[in-house]
Amino acid sequence: MNRRTISVVDDDRSAREGITDLVRSMGYDARAFDRAEDFLKSNNLDRTDCLIADMRMPGMSGLELHDRLVTSGISIPTIMITAFPQEADRLRAEQSGVYCYLSKPCDEQHLLKCIDAALAGNQRRS
Repeated sequence: MNRRTISVVDDDRSAREGITDLVRSMGYDARAFDRAEDFLKSNNLDRTDCLIADMRMPGMSGLELHDRLVTSGISIPTIMITAFPQEADRLRAEQSGVYCYLSKPCDEQHLLKCIDAALAGNQRRS
């Protein structure tokens, strides 16, 4: 079976585990990382079909992770999540090409719609 892989990068263990469990319950393969640097060092870059990253993390932020991937020529549809939503951050994320910008706790149905649309290659939406 060739399941789509969703990578979740979030330093908040409960959020990371909750999102990973949700993604798996929908039939996707899920990989969890507590730091952006660990994701970048992993062998999951070329296996990741969609990335869900926390906006604010110690070390590299989710947006910095997304920007680094883009600069490296790695195109992964990215969904940014944050416990501290700010309009300026949302605009910056959208300008960087982030697919969705969601507030924590994420509405599960909205998150799943973002994942499905990102995997289908539809236009970005928040």
